[in-house]
Amino acid sequence: MKVLAVCASPRKNGNCDLLCSQLLKGAREGGNETDSVFFEDLALRPCRACYACRESGRCIQKDRGCEVMRKLAEADVIVLASPVYFYSVSAQMKTLIDRTLCCYTKLEGKRFVFILTGAGTKAELQRASESLYGFSDCLPGSLVMKLIIADGVYLKGDVRDTKAYYEAYMTGKNL
Repeated sequence: MKVLAVCASPRKNGNCDLLCSQLLKGAREGGNETDSVFFEDLALRPCRACYACRESGRCIQKDRGCEVMRKLAEADVIVLASPVYFYSVSAQMKTLIDRTLCCYTKLEGKRFVFILTGAGTKAELQRASESLYGFSDCLPGSLVMKLIIADGVYLKGDVRDTKAYYEAYMTGKNL
């Protein structure tokens, strides 16, 4: 299987990034092909809702959006990882979701793993998962395989001392 992890955190080597790395490590050890996208490297602009993509199937914005959309369409399993800010996913994750307007029909039937990290409690972070579940609900036949929540993590690297660190690895290994 092809496993693509999209880290929508502004912090390289932050908690989301570390969990993505662990999941992909497990996935590779399980015999899967892996790839990753670190959102901050892309400089994607928000969707303009111009609907030009309805004609061409491609976004007219001149950034790396089409590259990411191709990777999403080719993946069998998509890992969406976001820090939680004010009980919601990051602006980067929301931008990614909105930019799939040009290709969301190619994402039907995908399998997803969601990763959320943040300083709050598990219940507080759980609220942000609604954005991710709402996205997958728009994709007929999609399946959320796992939601991994790393609560009580704030500083870079805090996630290494949590159950979620091992859970991410094992989720990848068992895909």
